[in-house]
Amino acid sequence: MKFLSVSFLVLLVALVQFNGLAQSKQNLAQYAKPIIGTEKMGHTFPGATVPFGAVQLSPDTDTIPYEVNNKYTGTVYKYCAGYQYDDPTIVGFSHTHFSGTGHSDLGDFLIMPTTGKLQLNPGTEDKPESGYRSKFSHSNEVAEAGYYKVRLDDHNILAELTATTRTGFHQYTFPKSDDAHIILDLMAGIYNYDDKNVWTFVRVENDTLVTGYRQTNGWARTRTVYFAMSFSKPIKEYGARNYARPQAYRGFWRKFDQTKNFPDLAGKQLRLYFNFKTEANESIKIKFALSPVSTANAVENMKAEIPHWDFERTKREAQESWNKEFSKIEIQTTSKEELVNFYTAMYHAALMPSTYMDVNGEYKGLDQNVHHAAGFTNYTSLSLWDTFRAFHPYLNIVSPKRNDDIVKSMLAHYDQSALDMLPIWSHYANDNWCMSGYHAVSVIADAAIKGNATFDLNKALDACVTTAKRRSYEGIGYYMDLGYIPQDKNGVSVSTTLEYAYDDWCIAQLAKKVNREDVHQEFMKRSKNWMNVYDRSIGFMRPRLSDGTFKKEFDVLKTDGQGFIEGNAWNFSLYVPHDPAGMIDAMGGKKRFATHLDSLFTMHLPDEFFAETEDITREGIIGNYVHGNEPAHHVAYLYNWTDQPWKTQQRIRMILKHQYHDGPAGLGGNDDAGQMSAWYIFSSLGFYPVSPGSDQYWLGSPSVKNATLNLENGNTFTVEAIDQSDKNVYVKKVMLNNEVLNRRYITHEEIMKGGKITFVMSSKPAK
Repeated sequence: MKFLSVSFLVLLVALVQFNGLAQSKQNLAQYAKPIIGTEKMGHTFPGATVPFGAVQLSPDTDTIPYEVNNKYTGTVYKYCAGYQYDDPTIVGFSHTHFSGTGHSDLGDFLIMPTTGKLQLNPGTEDKPESGYRSKFSHSNEVAEAGYYKVRLDDHNILAELTATTRTGFHQYTFPKSDDAHIILDLMAGIYNYDDKNVWTFVRVENDTLVTGYRQTNGWARTRTVYFAMSFSKPIKEYGARNYARPQAYRGFWRKFDQTKNFPDLAGKQLRLYFNFKTEANESIKIKFALSPVSTANAVENMKAEIPHWDFERTKREAQESWNKEFSKIEIQTTSKEELVNFYTAMYHAALMPSTYMDVNGEYKGLDQNVHHAAGFTNYTSLSLWDTFRAFHPYLNIVSPKRNDDIVKSMLAHYDQSALDMLPIWSHYANDNWCMSGYHAVSVIADAAIKGNATFDLNKALDACVTTAKRRSYEGIGYYMDLGYIPQDKNGVSVSTTLEYAYDDWCIAQLAKKVNREDVHQEFMKRSKNWMNVYDRSIGFMRPRLSDGTFKKEFDVLKTDGQGFIEGNAWNFSLYVPHDPAGMIDAMGGKKRFATHLDSLFTMHLPDEFFAETEDITREGIIGNYVHGNEPAHHVAYLYNWTDQPWKTQQRIRMILKHQYHDGPAGLGGNDDAGQMSAWYIFSSLGFYPVSPGSDQYWLGSPSVKNATLNLENGNTFTVEAIDQSDKNVYVKKVMLNNEVLNRRYITHEEIMKGGKITFVMSSKPAK
């Protein structure tokens, strides 16, 4: 999902020890050789976190506001994750970030260590000395899984970060100074603006412990995060400044001097400082825990996760958690770059969604009440428009228990929803309603069909059906009555109609699974609504009006005003993942369809058709195929439904090489909460879930020489590519457990039972 747009950052992590270009099982993060790279489209954060952690502790490199004088500041899109590789300064280290979402929020609780004259203003990039920010050099910067280190040149401070699930651990090594400061900026944020902070509260409990909360009104409109901040050294003195506009009524708190050594603070725009005296090379450590519920829970989280002050121990444990994540797939490749790319992709595919509950199981629900997650881990930050395509199917293979918990989180969201809807984009006890479709149903159906469900299937089906019949939501009423959404009622009518049709097919598969034939038939009928926006006279999906006629002024290369979101008619007309055979028949049969696909990849899309689109640049496009946006991610696999499957093999290997790199501009688009990376993982292994909700994975061309999937059930599934090379991209023969496979897909059951799939590779297509 690219919603607005930006230059994104990718943390390209070679989380491997090279042993003949094979992944080692030993301490992968310990031998990491990460590269922090900036994509022109897409960004993630280079900081310290653990897999799916609530804390994503990372540097922020500027304070670009979302709007100035009520006008959107386009530059802010570059800072969706807070960090830009090309920036020369660091403002501080905040505790929450999104990974490549294309629209943003978060950036909570920014901490910055300084020396010398106290400055509470962040300053500017061109004059960092005017504030607390600092210049830095990439030569003094290290990013590893679970660890980040940088020297802050202006203050001569070495900053180190690591984390647990709910607690960030800072270590700042100071020079000798009588004026050492730790600044806590409660005004800072990502996609920030003057009224984003609703309220902040800070309580200095004693000379080492500070607690409080921050409530913001952003992408999530009622988001409250509580914190507990503990210092390894007693505070010498502290103070605060409130930058909010003066209130008409101030009450009788004015009796106190709240600017210095006052322990009970509240306001909209607060910055605090804590002063220390340091010896040369003395380290001050900070543990900073988060909670969605209370400061008491934040303290409990801190005590449970880091009951000590051993920074190296926490770093080691964080990296061990990453080693465990990476060891789920062991690969051998033909090049170091592919090895780096693969484990970078696995890293990205474990940053979101984030754990959203305390160690005692409590979390704040959509109803703003406190709930308890009984028997499951509750998750938030579900960018479902992106992740239903490949990320959740990826989890269904490597982490089925986690995906099962994600579904339970969505069902809890449904139970708490005043609208009786499953999440569209779950975000910290909110739904930000970003993007189209109701793709939670895809994630639920995919888990159920693949046998990865400990949730109540009938209850889940009821939630899916109720969501799909919410007439007031984004054209569903028109869709139910007319079989399509009219363009004069909704500006993205075609793409939304197509997405609803696929989602309805998913509901039908779930209904079939639980033997509810009436629901199955109803939603199978709805799943054919894609036909209602297909114009046979031009061979493309096309917007229709309320009177049933097709929109006259129509450009198949444009996106805006043409009925689509994040894609033009060339890309979205191929979005019928649940019925490729029907789509191919409608478009003139296999031969004509293959020629159409050829044109998509080989034609030239002039700059004018994406010049005003923030989230797409030339780097994310191959011909007119836009890999940087998700709706066409399955398209290269559609040759499998024609008589030319070798073209799938050729296209997949081309995309892998063209869109994924191990340096700056490493991704051709936003990583989108792991979707771009999940596509890479699947395609590198040689198969892909074209239609989640089905148990089939369609074959491509593996780029690995060998891969072993260590499954949760104790089985192993091996991918072998004989005669693998950059030249040998075509598949001569496929064998499953040493028997020739005479079909172009494998099933989920075949993977989970364990065994081996063997691809015999060639430089010539097997026609």
